[in-house]
Amino acid sequence: MKIKVPHVFIFLSIIILFCAILTYFVPSGAYQRTTRKFGKIEQTVLVPGSYRELPKTISLKGLLLNEKVKGEASPVSLLDLLTAIPKGMLQSAALIFFVFIAGAIFNIVIYTKTINAILFFLIQKFRQRPTILFFLIYLSISAASAILGLAVELIPLIPVFLVLSKEFGYDRMFGLALIALPAFIGWSTAITNPFNVTIAQQIAELPLGSGMVFRFFLFMLFLVIGFSYLMYYGKRVKQNKIASLAPGNSYTKSEKLKIEEQKLTSRHLWILFVLIFGYAIIMLCVQTIGWGLIEMTGGFIGIGILVILISGLSGDQAMETFVKGLEKMIIPALIIGFARGISVVMQESQIIDTILNHASNNLMLMPKSMAGSGMLVFQSTLNFFIPSASGQALVSMPIMTPLSDLIGITRQTGVLAFVLGDGLSNIIIPTNGVLMAMIGFASIPFGKWLKFILPLFIILFSCGILSILLAIWMGY
Repeated sequence: MKIKVPHVFIFLSIIILFCAILTYFVPSGAYQRTTRKFGKIEQTVLVPGSYRELPKTISLKGLLLNEKVKGEASPVSLLDLLTAIPKGMLQSAALIFFVFIAGAIFNIVIYTKTINAILFFLIQKFRQRPTILFFLIYLSISAASAILGLAVELIPLIPVFLVLSKEFGYDRMFGLALIALPAFIGWSTAITNPFNVTIAQQIAELPLGSGMVFRFFLFMLFLVIGFSYLMYYGKRVKQNKIASLAPGNSYTKSEKLKIEEQKLTSRHLWILFVLIFGYAIIMLCVQTIGWGLIEMTGGFIGIGILVILISGLSGDQAMETFVKGLEKMIIPALIIGFARGISVVMQESQIIDTILNHASNNLMLMPKSMAGSGMLVFQSTLNFFIPSASGQALVSMPIMTPLSDLIGITRQTGVLAFVLGDGLSNIIIPTNGVLMAMIGFASIPFGKWLKFILPLFIILFSCGILSILLAIWMGY
């Protein structure tokens, strides 16, 4: 029997409803929280051993409008359910706005024919050796993700990869995977990723950057596995179009995914320089002075202004193109808010701490080899409820750190379990706003993506478990 996954908005709404129902059956509870200083940033962490269950308030008023009683929790009301998505939008406002602006700016760059000219040059250069081009792209993205934590910044580049995929005879899924796979796989190994491994090591009181050699070799292993899987899929698509996982949703006549011959001019090169140099400055500021999404968005606006000035576009042309870019980003941006609505439901009903407490108690009863693997499974599961890497680190690492000490594994291995659990599950969970925005932008149904990615996820997850066992054996 063929199972059809509904439209992404319906799919995410069903998950929100399911989680809302869970809030009536899963006990509510809470850990005490305290603030600690990590560098210049003050963050909230959990106090290990402080969990206590909270009584639930259930009443007719609470079922409809919610009823807050001090010291007690309440399941999700009808009003909470209806407002989960708007609250998710509000909580994700910075990310949503970033996606809108970055996509609109990139649309202006496309309008200047700069991307066209560069792609035409690369396609002509690598016409007979496309695998080399794909590998260089794959390596660059995965390294940037593993070292700098690149992910959401890649969303506006998806049209470029769809064009490359089409020009070399591959399908839409290949184009999406060429950017999504290295981004998530690089994130999973986190050589120096400031958004997951750095925060986790700070909480675990480990030297920043420690354990990098082990994670580097893991990065190389995952890189080879992921790229081989992608090229194997691409080969099957080229040999037999029926093997494509996006045959009914491939390129349409209305899409301008065609590279016309375009001579690379000095104006194109200046625009390219502004893009690369401006992007490098943004990432440098993220790494050195703590820029967030708001500052990054401002940086992209600055890049857009320079591109408009260099291109010679009139004000009307620039704004018309800018608005069209915003229109293209509506679905990807709204998907982020829908996905965040799931965690809103779990947080407001206070059942996340309960899940965390029960998982940690069960892990303490296992032999350390099983407990290490169990930590990986737990972190992967927790990622469904808390898809933010930094948020997940602040919730789980204060518990996982003393747990590592109790079960006899190193804290470094505990951090590794967190990094792998957070990263690998990102490629399959529908609560990951970046993933859902990517597949929405590429117009690929989640069910098709899941069918494509699931075999690779199983392979990588198995490698992740083996790496945890190896780390325990080595005393990593």
